[in-house]
Amino acid sequence: MKTIEAKNLTKKFGNFIAVNEISFEVNKGEIFGFLGANGAGKTTAMRMLCGLLTPSSGVGKVAGFDIYKQQNRIKRNIGYMSQRFSLYEDLTVSENMRLFGGIYGMSDKEIKNKTAQSLVELELNSESNLSVRDLPLGVKQKVSFAVAVFHTPEIVFLDEPTGGVDPIARRMFWEMIYRAAEKGITIFVTTHYMDEAEYCNRVSIMADGKIKALDSPSNLKKNFAAKNMDEVFRKLV
Repeated sequence: MKTIEAKNLTKKFGNFIAVNEISFEVNKGEIFGFLGANGAGKTTAMRMLCGLLTPSSGVGKVAGFDIYKQQNRIKRNIGYMSQRFSLYEDLTVSENMRLFGGIYGMSDKEIKNKTAQSLVELELNSESNLSVRDLPLGVKQKVSFAVAVFHTPEIVFLDEPTGGVDPIARRMFWEMIYRAAEKGITIFVTTHYMDEAEYCNRVSIMADGKIKALDSPSNLKKNFAAKNMDEVFRKLV
């Protein structure tokens, strides 16, 4: 089952082409890495898929909904985590969960049960009543991810979620991604950390608004005679 379909997807800002006729598909439950250097067009492409930005041309579907005509339906069926952490700093961890649960249209009972479950799963009970502004960066990251998947969306979009955190926190974050994927949630993650590509089922590599390569990490390393994904990236870009 395809949860994301894009064909010749393009976005122009005046004469500047930010995303240039990209085509790809993402399967249900897949961890799909969307790689590239800063300015490659990753975030622009993601915003189109999330229904936050209208494409200039091309076609696309997310969770079975058209990215031109059904943007509101898309938004209700996805989760999103930005690199700047989509949390309210003045609220506590639990309050953020309750707030976003309400935004997603969950019942009070569902919100209560899911909040308790999330706090246990992420080992956040001791931080549940702390204001988000007082949390270490790695803990904020865990809370942001918990909020993004709180309503069990079909797809969660993660926009450079590990930027600025230490390697241990990055590894813990990827463990959360694995657990979500095991539950059938499709993971679409952008990153400029080439080592994180190794954690994905498949990756695409963008440069100058175009997809230069798309395959599993092992196949890409084999095809480009490279020892790691960083070497693949350098050969491509």
